[in-house]
Amino acid sequence: MKAIIPAAGIGTRLRPHTHTIPKVLMQVAGKPILGHILDELISLGIKDVTIIIGYMGDRVREYLDKKYNQLKVNYVEQEERQGLGHAIYLSAKYHSNNEPVLIILGDTIFKADLKRIVGKKETYIGVKEVDDPKRFGIVELDGDRIIKLVEKPSEPKTNLAIVGIYYIWNTKLLFSALNEIVTKGITTKGEYQLTDALQIMLDKGEVMKFFTIDGWYDCGKAETLLFTNKELLSQSKSFSFNKNNMKQTVIIPPVFIDDTVKIKNSVIGPYVSIAEGSNIENAIVRNSIINENAEIKNILLDESIIGDNACVSGNYYKLNVGDSSEFHIQ
Repeated sequence: MKAIIPAAGIGTRLRPHTHTIPKVLMQVAGKPILGHILDELISLGIKDVTIIIGYMGDRVREYLDKKYNQLKVNYVEQEERQGLGHAIYLSAKYHSNNEPVLIILGDTIFKADLKRIVGKKETYIGVKEVDDPKRFGIVELDGDRIIKLVEKPSEPKTNLAIVGIYYIWNTKLLFSALNEIVTKGITTKGEYQLTDALQIMLDKGEVMKFFTIDGWYDCGKAETLLFTNKELLSQSKSFSFNKNNMKQTVIIPPVFIDDTVKIKNSVIGPYVSIAEGSNIENAIVRNSIINENAEIKNILLDESIIGDNACVSGNYYKLNVGDSSEFHIQ
């Protein structure tokens, strides 16, 4: 069993943070987005992973070398972003043995029992019921079988949105379909789409079913990243932190605070994630994400994201501060 994670996106809606860090390494609930996905794969026993990299791919390599050296990782560079189908197509050389493959988009955190589909001899697509299916790619069904994939239909026949998790049993047929759309120039909205290749598989007789996702968490914008942080912290059962690094401080769970974080004369929480190396003093912080090695002093932060190595001090503000920035209020 192998996995493919497309992780070449720029993440323009998360700027200024994604000026200096790839989207998949944005922190949420104690670890980068990519870390949540990899931990799920490891829990399934998957140790062979292909990562599609592009924008700041060296940072992705550094992170995996440091945190996930137990995995066998193949890196494929997508120099020009030509769609999800193109990204998967580029990984063909690592998937020539027709072994089943699990494809998970690198910018979405999910909660699902993947053990119920992994190992089955049919292809499965992850879906979730949504209120407005016109905004999404959806699946059309005949009983429990998928018969058609439709992108943002004007008159949707189901409310089952495609969420970006695909278990492909017939890998040989997948890459044959991807090769067909690339060599024939079959695009949708100017890009090679994975859904077009999956439709070719359906047309050629592939049995394709669906499975439902319990939780589907968007990390594409600052506000949705903060919402995801809140949701995941709320689901966590452990809120351990290093009390020796805290003086005159009140902690209001749920929070994640790395053991290396130092806090003095502050109130932290609820719904706060603080990454390693950060220092907080004389502050109130709630519903916020503080990234690595940040300095937070003399300020009240709410609904804020503070980048790596940023220094923030002053008064009450709702902030979105990028890496290595300084922000002082007199």
